[in-house]
Amino acid sequence: MEKKLVRVLIVDDHPIIRAGMRMVLGEAPDIQIVGEGVNGQDALRQVAELQPDVLVLDVNLPDMNGLEVTRRLQKGGAAAAVLILTVNNDSQMIFSLLEAGASGYVLKDDTLEMLIPAIQAVAHGEIWLSSRITKKVLRRALGEAETTPEPLPDLTPREMEVLRLLAIGLDNEAIARHLTLTMRTVQNHVSNLYGKLGVDSRAEAILYAIRRGVVQVSQEKAASDEQ
Repeated sequence: MEKKLVRVLIVDDHPIIRAGMRMVLGEAPDIQIVGEGVNGQDALRQVAELQPDVLVLDVNLPDMNGLEVTRRLQKGGAAAAVLILTVNNDSQMIFSLLEAGASGYVLKDDTLEMLIPAIQAVAHGEIWLSSRITKKVLRRALGEAETTPEPLPDLTPREMEVLRLLAIGLDNEAIARHLTLTMRTVQNHVSNLYGKLGVDSRAEAILYAIRRGVVQVSQEKAASDEQ
């Protein structure tokens, strides 16, 4: 079956970076660049006008930062998945963006070829993080799980299964196959989970699951991954 075409909007104020992305993404037959912008206002306007599947967004823009853009898109109910592409490796910015609703975080010193699987992943509802970002997420989540344990809300056994599978990175289609459910049923479970957990995105749900011990990640593995 032919893959669905993923429509992408690029917003970055560096023309060389945009040119590099155009060159790399032009090699992917299932990705179409539908627009480009250089600032936050471009991002907000073109997401509304073009309705892309994925917004590839730089954090450091001339008029507003990527965090503010992401928050405004989330508040406005935009359907586009936000994929951050930046040199910014600051932990607070990373977590603020994920909690604001960003679906992925790719560092510019990764190879640009990583953009293709990252875009494909977030377009299908998955989370994509550069390996160094994943380590930061795990270390912070593990630390918070130790210092601020909270009881889980009243989840049904099926909702707990779905949460565990979300937390290990499965998208809705993979969860449906794993649990032998319809996509609509999985979507309903995910929506119910968001409401009960008080979260708005898959990234927040994953962080929640790790913090509450729904999935187990050893301190030793998190430490060894950093080396």
